[in-house]
Amino acid sequence: MPAGAGLRKGTRHTFARGFRTKGYIPLTTYLRNFKVGDYVDIKVNAAIHKGMPYKWYHGKTGVVWNVTKRAIGVEVLKPVGNRYIKKRLHVRVEHVQPSRCREEFLNRRAANDAAKAAAKKAGEPAPVVKRQPTGPRDGFMLKDVKMETITAIPYDIIKEGVQM
Repeated sequence: MPAGAGLRKGTRHTFARGFRTKGYIPLTTYLRNFKVGDYVDIKVNAAIHKGMPYKWYHGKTGVVWNVTKRAIGVEVLKPVGNRYIKKRLHVRVEHVQPSRCREEFLNRRAANDAAKAAAKKAGEPAPVVKRQPTGPRDGFMLKDVKMETITAIPYDIIKEGVQM
């Protein structure tokens, strides 16, 4: 029999709930406040069929553009051919969670601002706060190295014998 071609085709593992996460949905899911401009990750909860996005959007990160009673309007960039199209979709809160994509940037920005403020207070020039690529590793010298030649030992099938 041929495979089905429905909307949820091929989502057996994609939409499966993880180990020890099956069953009831925590209240945090419903009590979270989302604001316009927040980054959110679309993570489908297969137990809730209402407001479920299409399977392509599972795992994608978008920006909140609308907030309603039970749903969140999310804008996602979708690659189509050689360009990105902004797709706007409404997703119920059960299928959305706050994204941590900006966490590292916000921490880095706070640390940079603190470093600049401390340098200004001490009367020193502003520190370099740009991220630098890691350079080559430091060199080292080998001491007391003796050369040793290693050769392969020829394998003789007649001398070794065949075990049967």
